[in-house]
Amino acid sequence: MTLTITAIYGSCLALLLIILAVPVMKLRRGLRVGLGDGGHDSLRQAVRAHGNAAEFIPMFVVLLAIYELNHASAIALHFFGAVFLVARVAHAGGLYSSSGVSVGRVLGVAGTFGCIIGLAMANLLKATL
Repeated sequence: MTLTITAIYGSCLALLLIILAVPVMKLRRGLRVGLGDGGHDSLRQAVRAHGNAAEFIPMFVVLLAIYELNHASAIALHFFGAVFLVARVAHAGGLYSSSGVSVGRVLGVAGTFGCIIGLAMANLLKATL
């Protein structure tokens, strides 16, 4: 069995990680900061936007792959994939727009947690039926 749908969303999310890493590298070079954020808010926001994505994307991709291997419907897989991808973009945008509470961050966290919890529950149901 191939993991076609997981490949689509895993690849899009990998590209998102690279897109989020580029500003970190540019800011580090421009601000001459090797590690950490050097006390610069813009670098701190960029680091957290990238870091937060890097923290949640792997677990999501693993859960999506397991669900696909367990013969989930394509509609369910695309639903989880699309919602998670939009949530991660919204979260990153929210972090870039404000270091405080923002609509993007709230929607991003809700979508991220919803998808991970939903996939975990769906996999548990598939495993026990």
